[in-house]
Amino acid sequence: MRAMVMAAGVGSRLEPLTCNIPKPMVPVVNRPAMAHIIDLLKRHGIFEVVANLWYLPHVIENYFGDGRDFGIHLEYSKEDTLLGTAGGVRQARHYFDGTFVLIAGDALTDIDLTALVEFHRSKRALATIALKPVDDPSRFGVVVTEGDGRIVRFQEKPRPGEAASNLANTMIYVFEPGIFDFIPGEGTPDFGRDVFPLLVAERVPFYGYPISDYWCDIGTLAQYRRAHYDVLAGRVRIEMPGGRGDGSHGGGDVRHGDGESENYGGVAAGLWIGEGARIASDARLMSPVVVGRGSMIRPGAVIGPNTVVGDGCIIDEGAVISGSVIWSNTHVGRNACLTECVVGSECYLGSGASVGEGVVLSDECVVEDASRIKPNVRIWPRGTVRSKVSVW
Repeated sequence: MRAMVMAAGVGSRLEPLTCNIPKPMVPVVNRPAMAHIIDLLKRHGIFEVVANLWYLPHVIENYFGDGRDFGIHLEYSKEDTLLGTAGGVRQARHYFDGTFVLIAGDALTDIDLTALVEFHRSKRALATIALKPVDDPSRFGVVVTEGDGRIVRFQEKPRPGEAASNLANTMIYVFEPGIFDFIPGEGTPDFGRDVFPLLVAERVPFYGYPISDYWCDIGTLAQYRRAHYDVLAGRVRIEMPGGRGDGSHGGGDVRHGDGESENYGGVAAGLWIGEGARIASDARLMSPVVVGRGSMIRPGAVIGPNTVVGDGCIIDEGAVISGSVIWSNTHVGRNACLTECVVGSECYLGSGASVGEGVVLSDECVVEDASRIKPNVRIWPRGTVRSKVSVW
């Protein structure tokens, strides 16, 4: 079986994190979201994959190449202009001669794809959507099904209070090649807007498959941070970076939030330490925490809980970081304080800097000594906050 990963979109709701990378490359616990999707496909025996590209395509191509380093065969379908979700699949139709899976490259999920495909085949369906109950249906296409799962209504992003159900379209689909007969041959058709309502109207075998597996659309900054908390809490089955008990931080101790100190060989669950990371013996890691490869945590620093430190980072003496996601090669200065924020790659935060809840710093930002960034501020790439300045 083959699969297509939808990877062409801009990810404007994740700006400024997506100014320099496409949304499928946004890291989730130090690996691109799309890498986790590829892991999922492999776990279910899918090794032939095509991805459609448009926004910053070279970033994805340079990372994944032809897929061999990731255990798959990966091809690309490049779009000169955005073709829409269905238009992108239409362009790649030559790749599919049998049942195939279509999945968004920017979601986080551990869905049982094997069970989804088995359901699809048992119903002899033309199309099957994986459905997930959600609290706020207004952000998604929602579906109404009959008792056997046949879809009788599709409602695209209803207004608050007007949703026909709470079963959200996860953008995880199983299709037969006959789906191409229902995709318009021109324009930029969208599955939710143009194709699925037509399938309902034509009464073709079109089914919904409710899932209890984990699924999160990481399309907003709040959901991006929430997805990390869910990973760290063990709510989703994905490959975690680093390891436990391999001595990779150089033989020092890890001090937990309860004050206990243990040699790394006995580190408790909830700590993932990358190869070559160095952690001072009196630094405190309050699980759950991920520390990336080659990172340095200096004396007196307090990291966690619910924190991911990227590869190649430096966290200086006395820095306090909690509930935050720090991308690679970022330097956090002495006594800086970061709370429930996201910091991009290659940033520098000076001594005594304070970054508040909901703040997002894009790549290569500089926050000088004793500066203060109030909650929910966004700073675009290469932005600078001068010393002792407050930003809100």
